[in-house]
Parts: sequence; structure tokens; C-alpha cells
Amino acid sequence: MTDFFHRVSIIGLGLIGGSWGLALEDHGFAGVRLGYDQPEVLGRALELGAIDEACDSAADAAAEADLVILAAPVGVIVDLLVQVGRAVSPRALVTDVGSTKRLICQRAAETFPGDPLFLGGHPLAGKERSGIENADARLFEGACYVLTPLTPDHLREPRVRAFCELVSTIGARPFPTDPVAHDRAVAYLSHLPQLVSTGLASLVFEQGDSNFAPLELAGTGFRDVSRLAESPYTLWRDICLTNAENVQAALNTLIEKLEHIRDHLTDRELEVEFRQALALRKRLPGTL
Repeated sequence: MTDFFHRVSIIGLGLIGGSWGLALEDHGFAGVRLGYDQPEVLGRALELGAIDEACDSAADAAAEADLVILAAPVGVIVDLLVQVGRAVSPRALVTDVGSTKRLICQRAAETFPGDPLFLGGHPLAGKERSGIENADARLFEGACYVLTPLTPDHLREPRVRAFCELVSTIGARPFPTDPVAHDRAVAYLSHLPQLVSTGLASLVFEQGDSNFAPLELAGTGFRDVSRLAESPYTLWRDICLTNAENVQAALNTLIEKLEHIRDHLTDRELEVEFRQALALRKRLPGTL
């Protein structure tokens, strides 16, 4: 565990923020974990041991820290940047866990032109159920943790290097990239799967009302594909708003693919789709 950071403030103690706090404790962090959220969430975080101390405001949490983790929905993170920027120490590192990066990094570049330093972040380690009650000290183990520095030179900065060490300590794999490339990739690899799951579950809900599709006939395939439909709209609203162009492109491409599959249900062209899908699954880390 790095000794570079002694006071870590986690602003937003839902699934990711709470898991950060628990992971720090579980991996021997010897400093103080501060937290800010709604009073009832703060109380639960203290009970679970996700933080050591509760703060009265985001500004108070930032002012006392040398590492600030903004663990809120994307739209809230954008608003928090200004509050935190006014309060945080010049020696601090500020990072976030937002699922889209372009807008956050643009606003951060305006808010943090020098010190304190900002480093965009996105741990690819969520669950379909959010909230502090679902936080898990092992959530980040084996996960890719995307880092989007404002400039490539920031990767050599001591605070950034210390944060990379911290990410590795909690079991994740740091993956530096730029915000634009990140947002395009996750449109296909994260946002599209969510919308497919949500759309399918919503469609079956509607069909059940009109044509009686008994859910007793739902096997593991439907349960697996619809699992992400449990994710809350409050989280995905901001993601879709801040990555709309990439998500629309991904949806259009998927629609074209589905139309192609529809048009070839009765010929061998369908076999090509199955072969390509299997080849992709074999390349995917952690499967088969």
C-alpha cells in the first residue's frame, strides 16, 4: 500500500465509492478515509466501515484530503469539480469514477489548469445493483481500471504514479487511454449491452401484457441477458446524455446487424454470425 496518500476523501458513497473505502481498509490503508454523501448514506457507510469520518460538505471533504475520489453519477461529478477545485489543497490529486470521460476531462481541464492535479478514472467493475449496501471490498479485483490523464505527461507525475500503485494494490489493472477513445469503446462494450438488456426486458414486459408471455418459460439465457436491466435509470441517464453520439452510432450498427441476422435466418449466412461471435468470446478475457 502506497504511503503517498494519508487522507483520502470519497465524495459519493454508493457502490463504487463504498467499495473504494472498503477496499482501502481491506488492503491495509493506514491513513484516514473521509466521506461525504447524504446523511443516511454516511451513517450506513460508517456502520459498514467504508469510511472513518463523515464530512458535512463536499468542500469540507476535499479540503482535508491529499486524494479526492469523486464517486457520483457523471452529471454530479461535473458539478462537483468546481466545488472541489475551490476547496482542495494544491498538493492533492483529484480523480473520479465516471462512466464517460470526455465531458468530465474537459471540465476538469478548465477547473484544474495546474495544481491540484486531476486524473480521470473509470473502474470497469460495477454491479447491476447500486448503493452502499452492495459495496464490496473485492469489487475491483481483476478489473480493468481506466485512467484518462489530461495530458500524457501527467502519467509521470508522482501523484499519478502513486495512484496507479494504489489501484494495483486493491487488485485492479491500470489502463491509461484518452477520453475520446474511452467513450467510443465503452459505447459498444458497456453502454450498448445495458440498453440491449433494458430494451429486451421492457419488450417482454410489454408482450406479457398483450400477448401473454409467461415468465415461467424464461430460462437462464433470458435471465443472463436481462440481468443488467436491474441497473437504475438515475445512473444511466447521465451516461447516455454525455455519450449520446457514440451510443447512437453503436445502436445504429447493432440495428443493422440484427436486420442482417433477420434476413438470413434460413440460410448458412447465419452460421457466419455464430462463428464470429464464438471467436470473439474466445478472445474475451475471463471467459471459456
